[in-house]
Amino acid sequence: MDTKIVLEDVCKDYGNKRALNHIDLTIESGMFGLLGPNGAGKTTMMKVLTSLLPKTSGKITMCGIPIEKSKEIRSMVGYLPQEFSMYGTMSVYEGMDYLAVLSGIQKGQRRERIMELLKKVNLDDCAKKKIKALSGGMKRRMGIAQALIHNPRVLIVDEPTAGLDPEERVRFRNLLCEVAQERIVLLSTHIVGDIEATCEKIAILKEGNLLYDGTVTQLLEGAREVIFQAEVSRIELEKVKSHYFVTGMVSQGQKVQIRFIAEDRQWLPFLNAEKCAPNVEDAYLYFIHKKEMR
Repeated sequence: MDTKIVLEDVCKDYGNKRALNHIDLTIESGMFGLLGPNGAGKTTMMKVLTSLLPKTSGKITMCGIPIEKSKEIRSMVGYLPQEFSMYGTMSVYEGMDYLAVLSGIQKGQRRERIMELLKKVNLDDCAKKKIKALSGGMKRRMGIAQALIHNPRVLIVDEPTAGLDPEERVRFRNLLCEVAQERIVLLSTHIVGDIEATCEKIAILKEGNLLYDGTVTQLLEGAREVIFQAEVSRIELEKVKSHYFVTGMVSQGQKVQIRFIAEDRQWLPFLNAEKCAPNVEDAYLYFIHKKEMR
């Protein structure tokens, strides 16, 4: 069975603005991360893949089905948009039942399916609770439950952990990893930690262009020679920032411990800088900004 999404030379235009620029990408089963700053084109790609927006040109197939067959595509896709909302006066169960009806699930199957999903997302004890009374994290978990209501082969989630506290973020990431064992899960985010914790394969978008497509390990390898660390004074910090892209800072009294990207080694001896192993955030920022640093 074909279990992959294939984009070939895909473009999406809004009038004179190009939001996706000749994208070639293959997404296979498991967790796949789509990283990029705000405005990179991530949400546009999500909407094109869910058939909510038409592509301008190129070819897309999902599990062997052309994206133009929107009815078949929507039957196999579950989608959690960046802003998920439901009728607040409904209970959690009523909201799920309403969505199950819209998904064409027969009455005799709905209750079992709904309670199974609420248990999966740890909301089974909230079935009678009003949706408006749920916390942000609970609403996100309900969003996953509704996206899975018709047992889709593909789950697409857009910025799912934005605004969640650290504990809810971890709980949500674990849930995504669990459901990814059975399907393709495409996670779009600008939060590098979510990708680092869940995905082995990733793509990076910037201004509609695909900058990177590969594994996290390969991403780290690509930045292995350009990440350095040093301890500098606050006066020296401003000089460093004028020459290099600083990826991290920790204040230590009058000194600041910094991590930075350095392709030009000219100033390194004066800083007593040492090369260090990149983390995913370092490598991501390097790929995003390396053209500006040359």
